[in-house]
Amino acid sequence: MEKHEGPGAPAVRIDDPWYDALAAGWGESADAEAPDGAGAHAPAAPGAVPRQQPVRSASDIYLEVQRSPAFQEVRSRYRRFVIPAVLAFLLWYLAYVVAATAAPGLMARPVSGSINVAMLAGLGQFLSTFLLTWAYARHARLRRDRAALDLRWDTQEMTRGTQR
Repeated sequence: MEKHEGPGAPAVRIDDPWYDALAAGWGESADAEAPDGAGAHAPAAPGAVPRQQPVRSASDIYLEVQRSPAFQEVRSRYRRFVIPAVLAFLLWYLAYVVAATAAPGLMARPVSGSINVAMLAGLGQFLSTFLLTWAYARHARLRRDRAALDLRWDTQEMTRGTQR
């Protein structure tokens, strides 16, 4: 076998011992099998360059998924919960810090025995952190996880066999 290189070289030479058109899926057609199951495949025409499926890169697939309405819906559900929750929590935290520094008399006011307003507000910070974590996990489970999982499976199916 001669080695040909350059722009005029054929893509695959038929006399190549490593070339098997049927194993590569080239040269097969839907009506190539006989109805009796004999399986007579039509060989590829000599010198014909087989057609290949266009190969999409993984980055093209991920961009397509990112632009899809399903992905946009998952992101908007995420943002509709996270942005207000973060703002509310930051305002609550800043109110606690400002009250502790600007109104020490208010924070030192006793509520019950040795427990004062500052202690209750500090414990409220911990409680609100746990409450926010629970609310986020519940929101994700009920409103985003199924759609995100479906997107993940679809993306994995699309990226199977792509160039990376």
